[in-house]
Amino acid sequence: MKSLDELKALREKSLKSIQTRSTDNKPRIIIGMGTCGIAAGARKVLSSIMEEINEKDLDIVITQTGCIGMCEKEPLIDVEMPNEPRITYGHVTPENVKKIITEHVINGKIVESLAIAKMES
Repeated sequence: MKSLDELKALREKSLKSIQTRSTDNKPRIIIGMGTCGIAAGARKVLSSIMEEINEKDLDIVITQTGCIGMCEKEPLIDVEMPNEPRITYGHVTPENVKKIITEHVINGKIVESLAIAKMES
């Protein structure tokens, strides 16, 4: 750094980078990866989600969480679309990941047959 202008330019560049990485306006999928979820097949479900997202070249944030106390419904995933309620899907299998991604994430239609909860904001 040799001047205040260089410092200001670096600051602006850094702020833009931080804003670009923000996940606030991106769809998000949260998968339960507690012991109960893993035992029920959550690793395979996570792999299927990753494959589907990569295949369709979607910009989605994927995060993991621990047990939330609904072990009998595992594997569980939550789908959070911007400005929409969070939907929890239960008994998710690798076979129905494609349906959830296509119908809910891409087309905005909740897959009622797999949905077990809706969390209003």
